[in-house]
Amino acid sequence: MSDTRQSLADLGTMQDGMEAIAPQVNNNPPPPLREQEIDAYGRAYATGKRKNAIARVWLKPGSGKIIVNGRDQTVYFARPTLRLVINQPFDIAERRDQYDVMCTVVGGGLSGQAGAVKHGIAQALTRYEPTLRTVVKQAGFLTRDPRVVERKKYGKAKARRSFQFSKR
Repeated sequence: MSDTRQSLADLGTMQDGMEAIAPQVNNNPPPPLREQEIDAYGRAYATGKRKNAIARVWLKPGSGKIIVNGRDQTVYFARPTLRLVINQPFDIAERRDQYDVMCTVVGGGLSGQAGAVKHGIAQALTRYEPTLRTVVKQAGFLTRDPRVVERKKYGKAKARRSFQFSKR
């Protein structure tokens, strides 16, 4: 107990001299929040999901080639809007044509699969370059879109639609 009183008394005497001491400024940059996650082949892996589609994405430095289920993106996603969707993370991060993407997609339709690939690319991009995380996160690409098809209920024609009413 006497040690505490002595140190508190010392604190009172130190407080008078505190004005002369300038706060020390740390000029070192803050350490990165996350580490780079790369496998033995120099690739970053991530899983993207949208609706019922699941995409497994591998990302590595390259010429901007995107392979989906063994086919080129222009063949697999024939609609230009779907190709635009899967390239959004690269455009936001200003890394277009700098990474090769190889991915496998299962489930859902083409629109959901494109969203799943976009989610996977964004996740893999932040694992390969952790400094891009804030840019990609602010664009909303790291958040999984939780909307899925509502299940059908008993006594209903669809999820919410009732059967046609018959007066007679």
